[in-house]
Amino acid sequence: MSDEQKQNHNWAANQQRLWDDLMALGELTEPGIPYTRRSFSEMFLKGRDYLTKRFEEAGLDTFVDENGNLIGRLEGTDPERGTLMIGSHSDTVPGGGRFDGVAGVVAGLEVARALKDAGIRLKHNLEIVDCLAEEMSEYGLSCIGTRGMTGQLKPEMLDYKGPNEESLRDAITRMGGKPDAIKQESRKDIKGYLELHIEQGKVLETAGLDIGVVTTIVGITRIEITVKGLPDHAGTTPMDLRKDALSGAVEIIAGIRDKAKEIAKKGEGYFVATTGEVTVEPNAANVVPSTVKLVIDSRAQTRVLMEEFLAFINDVMPNLATAQGVEVSEVKILSDSLHSECDDDLSDLVKDMSDQLGLTSMRMTSGAGHDAAFFSRIAPTAMVFVPCKDGRSHCPEEWSEPEQIAAGTAVVFETLCKMDAR
Repeated sequence: MSDEQKQNHNWAANQQRLWDDLMALGELTEPGIPYTRRSFSEMFLKGRDYLTKRFEEAGLDTFVDENGNLIGRLEGTDPERGTLMIGSHSDTVPGGGRFDGVAGVVAGLEVARALKDAGIRLKHNLEIVDCLAEEMSEYGLSCIGTRGMTGQLKPEMLDYKGPNEESLRDAITRMGGKPDAIKQESRKDIKGYLELHIEQGKVLETAGLDIGVVTTIVGITRIEITVKGLPDHAGTTPMDLRKDALSGAVEIIAGIRDKAKEIAKKGEGYFVATTGEVTVEPNAANVVPSTVKLVIDSRAQTRVLMEEFLAFINDVMPNLATAQGVEVSEVKILSDSLHSECDDDLSDLVKDMSDQLGLTSMRMTSGAGHDAAFFSRIAPTAMVFVPCKDGRSHCPEEWSEPEQIAAGTAVVFETLCKMDAR
């Protein structure tokens, strides 16, 4: 985007309104941990209160559905055509940023306000959605609201336990949802879904481009591994007589890293794996660790690559623990999502609207998971990426410029209007 375009653009999106909302939501954070609004927390609910007021001010009929999603709805002139949806999420990772997810929700809100300002009423119904718990939650599951809306929140998942042994079922109820009413089928009225998101990488910034048109969203499989040893006195138990669960877990973590590098270097598609959560028991300095739980986040562009990694987890990894005198007592698949393809026609439309607005763009794969991945299985779906500074995300330094967010929102607005006219 040239400096002249930044100054002279005539976009429907109101850049200042967008920015004010983003910065206000960023102020709603856990004390001393910017910028943190974990799903199901009191701070998350404060963010939702803010969004609810803004949704209502924009003239949206606002409610929480059975899955715990916050939705603002505008009835169309021909509601039988179905519903067009714009969404993302307002929860964050611990110590996250002000843009991941939130920018997409606020962009949807701004599109609704821009339609109102222009006196435009869509033929389709319009819903702006803040999807519940897109980020990995303390209940061992991500994309909870979208799973529910698309018929992929299995009944047994509602029994997953979180802090203080609270079930996911009870947590959704706290958010205003009605888990007993969650259907095991997807909504049938959704005719298209759009999601704006910061790229969370440095491809667009490095290339000097304004817009990323997402073609593929990686599949994500999360695995919980339990390593069992024996608790002993840290001072009186000789090194060669220990069954140290943490030592075994360290070997597993290194093995996972090495296998992920091996798969990625094959050049057959994007693949990464991360051991990002470690729980040690009894977690005392003077006790040999007895139990370690690991949560592995693995992501693949194709199922073939993921199956190769899962074979390693099942066939090779237990031997790494055995060599340390401990055992892998359980391997549990917490969630297993296939890679997703965005709709070709809708992605072409996003590219065309970017061109018409004078914005430069490229097609790209998303290495991060998104709510769009679930919607893509039930309706035509497109994602609009905007650059973020140095590719940083999931950290307080996460940043995107006001005009970058506004440009992406303008693309969403124009794409939505074209979708409605079809």
